Amino acid sequence: MNLFLGILELIVCFSGVLVMDRLFGKKGLYAWMALAVVFANIQVSKQVDIAGISTALGNVMFASTYLATDILNEKYGDRSSRNAVRIAAAALVAYIIFALFTQVFVPNSYDVVDPGMKTIFAMSVRITTASGLMFILSNWCDVLLYQKLKEKTGGKHMWFRNNLSTILCNCAENFGFSILAFIGTYPLVYCLEIAVAGSLIEMLIAMCDTPFLYLARFISRKSGVLLEKEDDEDNESSDKTTEVTV
Repeated sequence: MNLFLGILELIVCFSGVLVMDRLFGKKGLYAWMALAVVFANIQVSKQVDIAGISTALGNVMFASTYLATDILNEKYGDRSSRNAVRIAAAALVAYIIFALFTQVFVPNSYDVVDPGMKTIFAMSVRITTASGLMFILSNWCDVLLYQKLKEKTGGKHMWFRNNLSTILCNCAENFGFSILAFIGTYPLVYCLEIAVAGSLIEMLIAMCDTPFLYLARFISRKSGVLLEKEDDEDNESSDKTTEVTV
């Protein structure tokens, strides 16, 4: 059951990235990055078994951020992908702050959800810091490595740079997080076992996002179909027209 749900979540999640790009362009992908990092940090508290491997949820949602930055790099440039990582980092900080506020407010006598919310938002400072730090570092390195591979290959072999950058950075994130979050609490060998199991799942997920990257590049050429043209865009177009006329 969990395997089927995991495959379904992967399809829905990666398709959601394409839909956000199609409907809202790079602003939609920025929004996805912010949403993904928040939901992934909520999901990661739930432990599940998938195909006999014990892992935490959130792997697919985290992986979708790599797909989003790769699409941004291909369609809008590497600056846009770096901006997306900055936005996601800011969203993560905001999530942590307001999750803490949610826990300390005193509920009244009519409240029935406080115990559940405290369970959801209860966070170990160490685990949250490790997760946030490795998320930002791994995504930033993914953006830089992807761009470097793109330059080295002359823009060819998109599948190669997508898989290599995502797999390397995802695996590094798993090992970094597992050691920073759990070393001292669990033996080093067990921390490495968690990292290896998570990395195997992440490698499979990373290979699955490649077809979606090609779909984003070749099918969704026109993006942001639901967005209205903003005033600054109108002014920019007017300025360009004036320059050409002069």
